[in-house]
Amino acid sequence: MKIQIPTEGAMQNYGEKLARQLHGGEVIELIGDIGAGKTTLVKGIGRGLVIEDVIQSPTFTINRTYEARDGLRLMHYDFYRLAEAGVMMHDVAESVGDPHTITIIEWADAVQGVLPARRMQIRFTSPTETQRELSVTQLQSGTNESDEL
Repeated sequence: MKIQIPTEGAMQNYGEKLARQLHGGEVIELIGDIGAGKTTLVKGIGRGLVIEDVIQSPTFTINRTYEARDGLRLMHYDFYRLAEAGVMMHDVAESVGDPHTITIIEWADAVQGVLPARRMQIRFTSPTETQRELSVTQLQSGTNESDEL
């Protein structure tokens, strides 16, 4: 499914809408260039999960953890600077296996070996300076099935 996002505010609103459908155990892979809006989307997801902390990009810290509504936790990873995840691979494997954790991963090539077959992929493209297009795909058991979210 393709979604047109005209503004930064609309990106956060989409993230908030998506978050209302999350119950824990979900894995979301974000694919896009630097500045495509990945962290902006996560800020909206944080708002929808009633996270009180300020959502920040984990580019330099690799991961950030946030406590969310209903006893959930949001784990946000960014492997932009790493070709291999090393010891972080174990951390990601634990996160994706936790039914109370929502795991969001940017630049996930470094951890493909531990990502579940069932996960959401969101691809970001930038048709203009401010507009974004999201291609949302639900991967299930090695097949690509597009579910509306």
